[in-house]
Amino acid sequence: MMTRAVQRLLAIQKAFTDIPVSDDQKVDEFILPDGAVMTAKADSASSINFVYIDGLVVCKYHLLDQTAQLVVSAVGTQFESTASHVPSFQVIEILPPSDGSPRNDISVKDMWATVYALFTLYHNQETIPVVLSEKIDNSEELRSYLLRSGLGRMALAPTAPNEQIYLHRATFWQGAGTQGYHTRGWLPPLSFPVAPFPYIQSFTRTPTVISAHPLRPPKPKPGETLFRRFCPSIGETVEFTYFDLGTGSDVSEHLNLFHRWHNQERVNKGWGERGSLEKHRAYVTEVTNDPAVLPVIMSWNGEPMGYAEITYLKENHVAPYVPGGPGEWDRGLHVLVGEEKFRGAKRAVLWHGALIHYCFLVDPRTENVVGEPKADNSSIIKLELNSSMHIATIFDFPYKRSVLACATRERFFKLDLL
Repeated sequence: MMTRAVQRLLAIQKAFTDIPVSDDQKVDEFILPDGAVMTAKADSASSINFVYIDGLVVCKYHLLDQTAQLVVSAVGTQFESTASHVPSFQVIEILPPSDGSPRNDISVKDMWATVYALFTLYHNQETIPVVLSEKIDNSEELRSYLLRSGLGRMALAPTAPNEQIYLHRATFWQGAGTQGYHTRGWLPPLSFPVAPFPYIQSFTRTPTVISAHPLRPPKPKPGETLFRRFCPSIGETVEFTYFDLGTGSDVSEHLNLFHRWHNQERVNKGWGERGSLEKHRAYVTEVTNDPAVLPVIMSWNGEPMGYAEITYLKENHVAPYVPGGPGEWDRGLHVLVGEEKFRGAKRAVLWHGALIHYCFLVDPRTENVVGEPKADNSSIIKLELNSSMHIATIFDFPYKRSVLACATRERFFKLDLL
């Protein structure tokens, strides 16, 4: 029995961690969120590697002949110098763009892009130990930026070199070093406040929900871009746009897509919303007027491919079924892929992971993202497991039996999924 249990745990672990992101170990024609094009390459045959943005060298780096490990819990114990279970990684020195040039500084947004390149090249590393070359004119500014933003940290061990900074994969993907520092991040400037929306209590009473909860932020503008991230494994950018219902009796592109998608048999089987254009206009009007629901159109390289609703769980009818109850800022997902050419497991794990990523980015107080597909929807359940979710429970709505799948912030960012 124990052997079988261990085998199942190992299978779950493999499902969570064996998802390649950048197998070719290069950043080639990599589209940054602001549209700039970045190129870098980890070339073992060369001692110096270049990071280009829009054809210009923004910095150089090379691997030093030394390794470092970020020992945390063993510091101050007998295991401090023998913590072999903590991985060691080669130290990288960040160099200025050009020796002897009048410009030997690196801007903050280019430093963030360089960190992005490094975590794409070395995506399986939890940390990347770096040192900033003294030849960089603004090295102290960059050091302060990395440490104050949380992108990097110092070692706790008193014997560790002071110049080393450990870049953290988990804090990078949580958006460290973006909001308040530059506008190159995955959340475009208009889609996020500089600070989390303040807390004040609000209340929802509907036929299915009675709940006290925080007041929710105002909705984005129709058609506003909420999130944008390049996916190097397929060479395309996934983008989320707030639903544009149009005005009056006009049929917007988004409404037309929504209407066409929901009248497909495949989509109707999961959502049950087949109907007329006016029915779908009324449906979208209701969700756009609901402070707890964010309707979005999902796209690949600007071409619409699907629809998602991002909800606040506290004022959702799934809340009573969440073990222990939902947190104040926890979110829920309902999704569909409308275009056949964008279906498939490879794309699905990317856009689904991006939805979870968006939920955690837009408010650092969000600790859990939840899905509740039908218990017999094996394809969605498998997708959710591949996105770091776990099965929290199985429960019965009045109209269906559902699986409650949950992604926690800590696990989502600790695993190599993005």
